[in-house]
Amino acid sequence: MLLEDKNAVIHGGGGTIGGAVARAFAREGAHVHLAGRTLAKLEAVADEIRATGGRASTAEVDALDERAVDAHADAVAAEAGSIDIAFNLIGVQDVQGTPMIDMRVEDYLQPIEVAVRSSFLTWRAAARHMVRAGGGVILAFGGGGDPLRDYSIGGFQAALETVESMRRQLSAELGPRGVRVVTLRTGGVIDSIPASFAGREQLVAGLEAMTMLGHGALLEDVGRTAAFVASDHARTMTAATVNVSCGALVD
Repeated sequence: MLLEDKNAVIHGGGGTIGGAVARAFAREGAHVHLAGRTLAKLEAVADEIRATGGRASTAEVDALDERAVDAHADAVAAEAGSIDIAFNLIGVQDVQGTPMIDMRVEDYLQPIEVAVRSSFLTWRAAARHMVRAGGGVILAFGGGGDPLRDYSIGGFQAALETVESMRRQLSAELGPRGVRVVTLRTGGVIDSIPASFAGREQLVAGLEAMTMLGHGALLEDVGRTAAFVASDHARTMTAATVNVSCGALVD
């Protein structure tokens, strides 16, 4: 198994993408430590993992709360012995569908502030333990991309670009200390879009039309790729992005 006996902390582990990553990590042998604000969602994912023989722990943690994030990382490291993988997958509370000229400044800045603060806090907390152990992997999600005509995403793209800048800086600082930092880039994850989402069929069709392969990435694709990147098979990869967009994003 790719991640046998690794300890992975996943903030936002009760969400759609966070849950998919957690299940993939667990299948590859990792003990997944799910953190988030809604314990019931975390427990639902953990129950699925345990039902198939995997190992999962849960904790109610607000990724924007410095003390809570640090305390959780310290507890995981003390109880499990290490933090080998860290992945922040919380929602960034973005407001989409409103053109910038009609948007409140608070709505534009909100995803930037949430993404930057949560990434900084969760990465820092995990990295401190990884540095002491001499290695580890920090994953980011989203990456950069070009704006699309007639598609108003508010401050979401700015949030992704800012996190990418942070990832590049952290890669340089942590590389000499054995810690890898990699971003997974997607052009949208098709089956993460709720069935109840208004205009879902049109959105999916639009996302797939932008790809070179003619189909979009699925949650399973994201989970499997994340597991590989977090494993020792990808030990040469850092300061890098991994493109799982089916060609919607061009490197």
